[in-house]
Amino acid sequence: MRQGSDIVGRKFVLYALIGIVLMFSGCSASQPKAAADSETNRNQAAQTTATAVNQEEKVMKLSIGEKLVPVTWENNSSVADLKEHLPLTIQMSKYGGFEQVGSIGRNIVSDDKEITTHYGDIVLYASNKIVIFCGSNSWAYTRLGHINLSQQEMTELLSKDDVKIVLSEE
Repeated sequence: MRQGSDIVGRKFVLYALIGIVLMFSGCSASQPKAAADSETNRNQAAQTTATAVNQEEKVMKLSIGEKLVPVTWENNSSVADLKEHLPLTIQMSKYGGFEQVGSIGRNIVSDDKEITTHYGDIVLYASNKIVIFCGSNSWAYTRLGHINLSQQEMTELLSKDDVKIVLSEE
């Protein structure tokens, strides 16, 4: 009878050892994966941060005709999206005697709200057009920025039937 219990005991020890080996091999395999996943997450976070810093470092400048104009840009997703497509040259056309309108050539992120614009305002219209005002208007637009010039200077810059603007990176 002793021989039967030795076999059962040996089987038990053998199964226990196999279970322990499998348990440890599972742990050791998951630790490097967890470490790799953690490293991947850190790398992705660093890339996201670097992208955000690069976005902030990208300074967009605006020229109307040959004149570089001082602009205060909005801090929104539309301006960030616009920066991704620089440089842009846009042919503008006079509309209504108080604005110049030009197509960006693609849709960008927009968040239109009913606003009243004033001279110097730069807005996005219909997700694909930039409008620069030398007067005032009320409509649904997404604010992009404001040109820091007087009304007289804005009128002089935008008084022609057609003007060309250039958006570029500094």
